[in-house]
Amino acid sequence: MRWKAFAGCFALLGLTLTAAPADAHGHEPGRVVLGAHDGWGAGTTGGAAAAAADVHTVTKRSELVAALASHPGAPKIVYVRGTIEGNVDARDRPVSCAGFADPAYTLPGYLAAYDPATWGKVEPSGPLEEARARSQANQAAQVVVDVGPDTTIYGLGGATLHGLTLRVTGDNVILRNLRFSDAHDCFPQWDPLDGADGNWNSEYDNVDLVGATHVWVDHNEFSDGGNSAQPSYFGREYEVHDGLLDIVNGSDLVTVSDNRLHDHDKTMLIGNTDKPTYDVGKLRVTVHHNLFSEIGQRAPRVRYGQVHVYDNLYVVKDPAAYTYSLGVGVESRIYAENNFFRIPQSVPLGALVEYWKGTVLHATGTLVSVGSQRPRPVDLLAEYNAANDPDLGPDVGWTPTLVDRMDPAWAVPVRVLTGAGPQGR
Repeated sequence: MRWKAFAGCFALLGLTLTAAPADAHGHEPGRVVLGAHDGWGAGTTGGAAAAAADVHTVTKRSELVAALASHPGAPKIVYVRGTIEGNVDARDRPVSCAGFADPAYTLPGYLAAYDPATWGKVEPSGPLEEARARSQANQAAQVVVDVGPDTTIYGLGGATLHGLTLRVTGDNVILRNLRFSDAHDCFPQWDPLDGADGNWNSEYDNVDLVGATHVWVDHNEFSDGGNSAQPSYFGREYEVHDGLLDIVNGSDLVTVSDNRLHDHDKTMLIGNTDKPTYDVGKLRVTVHHNLFSEIGQRAPRVRYGQVHVYDNLYVVKDPAAYTYSLGVGVESRIYAENNFFRIPQSVPLGALVEYWKGTVLHATGTLVSVGSQRPRPVDLLAEYNAANDPDLGPDVGWTPTLVDRMDPAWAVPVRVLTGAGPQGR
């Protein structure tokens, strides 16, 4: 009776308390912590110390928001069951893009107003751009959900966050066993100064780490949810997706392990500015045993950080949609080892790395399978330098020590394809 009364009180607050799930060995998955040697995020505990009153199971957006906001300062575990839709109103009723639109905004009106043929190469301004920004803010108020400190969010049996952005701003956070799908922006902005021909730029990543520290992102799946194809306006794709997992604004001490990231363009950005306001001495990230399949770029693209990238599997099938995998940005110090690439013959080896004003890259133990050929060792740095100027140097100035398990590159495909992504329970 005490438990029923206790749970009833929480139900009045929009929260659901249930008996905590357990695996076959009786372990509660939300209380699993990151090992003491597993990458830069080693020792992250999330909500493992949560009291019973701070363990919640949620099935819709309003419950998720309420659970994350409950008992500020207390550790909490949030189990997600089923599919939680982000594009909803306060009562969890679906909202279309038109439902978020400001009365003064229409896409045809926006296209007519800022057509480069008449507007020119000048950033949009004036009433229609202001109406677009208000529309975007209306959507953001629903789809962006903040995650504070000492929190674990764990998906139960195929749990999906659709059209949502989890924005992690706190210290000590764990995200595990979740499917993140189709975080889309209904109101992208046209920027005629982005590149030679301009580009459409959107908001919303599936997960944003914004000034977050001690974070473990593990056994998740990230994608556009099959909603990748978009029309073109002004000769450029109307891009409604931004990143899958971005680590920015001085985030630090992060481990990204055993995830599947697929069918997307701009995948993982570590550091979002060339200006060192937040990032010098931070952005220390480990990326291991992940699958990057059918992605265009940023796997990852790095600025400033000491980033250990090892035992990842890269699969490229469509060369037309592929740009690069490892992005060497300003003052980045990427230590890449024992990664495995499967690429078509039309993708040159020198294209696996991209120059973004960085100067150094450590890359050893790489295996590449080209077309139907057997995998062979490839010196990524030598291949890049042979095809590009300026050359990158090999000395990144540090050697990783926080490695829980290092597999040889030949073992990576089986290890990743059988182990990465959400698990059954």
